[in-house]
Amino acid sequence: MNLLSVAAAIGILTWIFQEGHLAQLLDFKAVGFIDAIVPVVIFCGLFGLSMDYEVFLLARVREEYLRTGDNTEAVGWGLEHTAGIITSAAAIMVTVFGAFAFASLVPIKTMGLGLAVAVFLDATIVRVVLVPAAMRLMGHWNWWLPKWLDDILPNVSLEGGSDEPEPERVAAAV
Repeated sequence: MNLLSVAAAIGILTWIFQEGHLAQLLDFKAVGFIDAIVPVVIFCGLFGLSMDYEVFLLARVREEYLRTGDNTEAVGWGLEHTAGIITSAAAIMVTVFGAFAFASLVPIKTMGLGLAVAVFLDATIVRVVLVPAAMRLMGHWNWWLPKWLDDILPNVSLEGGSDEPEPERVAAAV
């Protein structure tokens, strides 16, 4: 999912900075390439931010799934309780990164605009639309874990209680 956001952002940056579209608006002269460091910085920055959004969303989904055993309800509940926070946090980041688009150095402009576009796409389309849709389609397979891996992973709970699903609810949902 991260690659979708990064690829789209790099495509938009190519259109703007490599091909020179919006050059007058952003006050730069297109040189026909994007600095090599820009995609790396965008990928690393977006990866960190999107994992925050992802963990936040999936923690709420899993919390509800463990409570009810119903994947559909859990995905809807998790999205309902995190979408506003995710998009608000993303709006702040888009504003901050977007401000760098008005810097005087082209690499700074490129990174700022690239991160703003990438975060916008990642938070609004990928994390709030595509991830919940994929989870809804996959159903109980979201929660499948090989037995050998389940045996070696620690049982961690974000809320401090048991992180084991109630067996009768999970069996009924499957």
